[in-house]
Amino acid sequence: MSLISFPLGRPLKLLLLISPYQRFLNKIATGGVLLMCSALVALLWANLAPGNYHHFWHTDLTFSLGSLSITKSIQHWIDEALMTLFFFTVGLEIKREILIGELAQLRRAVLPVAAAVGGMIVPALIYLFFNSGSEAAAGWGIPMATDIAFALAVLSFVDKRIPFGIKIFLSTLAIVDDLGAVLVIALFYTKTIYWQYLFVSLGFLVALGIINFLKINKTLPYALLGFGVWFSILGSGIHATVAGVLVAFFIPAIARHNTDNFIEKVETYVAKIECPNGMCGRTILVDQTHLSAVQAIEVACHNTLTPLQRLEHSLNSWVALLILPLFALANAGVTFSDLQVVAALTHPVTLGVVFGLLLGKPIGIFLFTFLASKILRAPLSKDVTWLHIAGASVLAGIGFTMSIFIGGLSFSNPEHIELAKFGIILGSLLSGALGVIILSFGSSPNKKMKSHGDGLKD
Repeated sequence: MSLISFPLGRPLKLLLLISPYQRFLNKIATGGVLLMCSALVALLWANLAPGNYHHFWHTDLTFSLGSLSITKSIQHWIDEALMTLFFFTVGLEIKREILIGELAQLRRAVLPVAAAVGGMIVPALIYLFFNSGSEAAAGWGIPMATDIAFALAVLSFVDKRIPFGIKIFLSTLAIVDDLGAVLVIALFYTKTIYWQYLFVSLGFLVALGIINFLKINKTLPYALLGFGVWFSILGSGIHATVAGVLVAFFIPAIARHNTDNFIEKVETYVAKIECPNGMCGRTILVDQTHLSAVQAIEVACHNTLTPLQRLEHSLNSWVALLILPLFALANAGVTFSDLQVVAALTHPVTLGVVFGLLLGKPIGIFLFTFLASKILRAPLSKDVTWLHIAGASVLAGIGFTMSIFIGGLSFSNPEHIELAKFGIILGSLLSGALGVIILSFGSSPNKKMKSHGDGLKD
């Protein structure tokens, strides 16, 4: 079989061997690198020009439609509007994993689910150990979260030395972790509920359920009703990002046409492309029949993909390459001149966050994974060792995006927010460095691990 080369030099055969799940992980890892750069820029900006940084992100931005207008700071628009799209993609991933992924089979789901539960409980307990009984106790949810983009970006440094199964383990536990974080936000970080708005949001959700039941595959009705859910939940007092996950669960996972119909249609359209001597060249530009056939194949591809897959594919790049970096720019700017570093390092909020991420996450994840494996006899993936699990458990202590997000919901005291961000950055850096070291010792250099992701369906 000859290999068709592309401008970047990657053979077609190698492209075809990369599963959709691997492409998703690669895209998230790329976004994680950009996230790191954005966080660094935010830190530099906040310390070189602190007044300019805080003034810019707290500038009010108003959207008006007739007599209706909403005014929020740029930072709040990012946190409550753009981040809803992030949570929407998280919801799509959770639904896909439940339907056909690692969470679809109980035997395969046991370990990452147990790991996620342990990785939420133990860090929260460690944080409360330092802050119980104080005003800062409300921040117990901060060290519970794992930033999958950051973690996968760091994991890419030892990518050639580890089995693909550890990526699946880490990404799956992070997805369950995100679901837990959404529940924590909805249940524990909602101060006042305005029930009339909540009832309106329930009406929109019922409408989403109806169009899903009617197998309507157009995305526009879901977008319009989803906006209604977001707006009404925003008014209800529950954080608006919860709407993203709720709407995602109503996105259809069944395509308009099945694969057999697709093959039949494509074969029919391809047969219409006839060329003398079998050499077509660039006939698409001059031959209307060929153009119509190619466009019909494109429509057939569109109708064969499920709305869930189409939205995942179209939104993942926007989220990984724009929304999360913007969030980092707006939220990661800790002004160190405002902090007495020595005092900050010994403050209970900082200690609770750092030790929650650096110790709580790995202890909880490894312990619960080990117990689930022994008690429920759930095996590790092929080529994955307990040292790999230990390294991944430490990497899960990178809690950047979700931890900062929950930190902003936890405190009204600006000092506590800055201390929490300081602890998140420090704990995440230490977790990333230590995780890479452990995984490096646990894997053989130059050993090419077989990818076990090729059989995963998207």
